[in-house]
Amino acid sequence: MPTVPNIVPISDLRQDASGIVKRASASGEPVFITQRGRASAVLVSAGTYERTQHELEILRMLAKGEADIAAGVGFDLDVVMAEADALLGES
Repeated sequence: MPTVPNIVPISDLRQDASGIVKRASASGEPVFITQRGRASAVLVSAGTYERTQHELEILRMLAKGEADIAAGVGFDLDVVMAEADALLGES
């Protein structure tokens, strides 16, 4: 079951920034900050932000790999595996 998003008006953020930051850090869930009834910002813990950035970088690398494959750029898997086996055999 999806969780209800944590929504905080900007006036509440002004009054209790420390408490809201602690809540975001403890839950790991984003806090949506609203201004005039509309979402204007999202607050996430540093750990959540770093994890998200890491996941985005992996997705960028996968997208680049797919683009390289489509363009015919890269190395043949059999050649790479043979070279890896040769290197591992030298150990």
